[in-house]
Amino acid sequence: MPDPSLLVTAEELAALLADPGRDVVVLDVRWKLGGPPGHETYLTGHVPGAVFVDLATELASHGEPTDGRHPLPAVADLQAAARRWGVRTTSTVVVHDGDGNLAAARAWWLLRWGGLTDVRLLDGALPAWQAAGLPLATDDVVPAPGDVELTGGAMPTLEVDDVERFAATGLLLDARAGERYRGEVEPIDPRAGHVPGAVSAPTTDNLAADGTFLPAERLRARFEQVGAGDGVAVAAYCGSGVTAAHEVVALALAGFADASLYVGSWSQWSNLDKPVATGPCEEARPCGPIVQ
Repeated sequence: MPDPSLLVTAEELAALLADPGRDVVVLDVRWKLGGPPGHETYLTGHVPGAVFVDLATELASHGEPTDGRHPLPAVADLQAAARRWGVRTTSTVVVHDGDGNLAAARAWWLLRWGGLTDVRLLDGALPAWQAAGLPLATDDVVPAPGDVELTGGAMPTLEVDDVERFAATGLLLDARAGERYRGEVEPIDPRAGHVPGAVSAPTTDNLAADGTFLPAERLRARFEQVGAGDGVAVAAYCGSGVTAAHEVVALALAGFADASLYVGSWSQWSNLDKPVATGPCEEARPCGPIVQ
């Protein structure tokens, strides 16, 4: 069954913030590859009380290209960051960005991976808050430190050495744009194409025109069309493990819980001596010629 605790509307968030008995932390994760800087955008207007979170420095570690662009942060580092954001053991955490939550889903996934259970996405992101006529603030919020304790490992991941086996036995979804999946363009990573056996399911197709998630039944039909179903193991990857977290949210909304995230994603795969497929995938398999 779909999980109703994953999302919150703008009106529901406003009610939570107005409730003196609720401990609510709002995280603003505005980020786009190549800019503009998210913090500067945050200062032009944000949900009152929202804390800015820097995806590149607080939601990822850094290593060699063979680790991918956004490896998981160490649990201790994520916990220290969450405490800086004011997250406490009692907190309801609501995360959003400025456009469809394609970046904010990384924070949602990481905090749930860390062990928090009451973490939600603001459906429709900041535009939904603005469309509801709710106020914005322009201060740079620095909250009192929190006391949250994180453990890590509470969300399933797919390791690089297991990807080929998984693609052959389960449903591996490629959440990037279709042209990158097919290998027609590759603006960032060293090789174009996709993991052999992966099925194209662009993250942007999870959303309605206003940036909210499609209804659960439409999401379920979408994923069933590409091979999801009861008893089918599902995992998702993207360019660097950011927007694939959005795919995990959409799968959960559709009733497909426990989807794994391949964190290294294409940024790791394309930097290793791994097979690459190109072209369209008209059926679940095969998915085009394999090249090295």
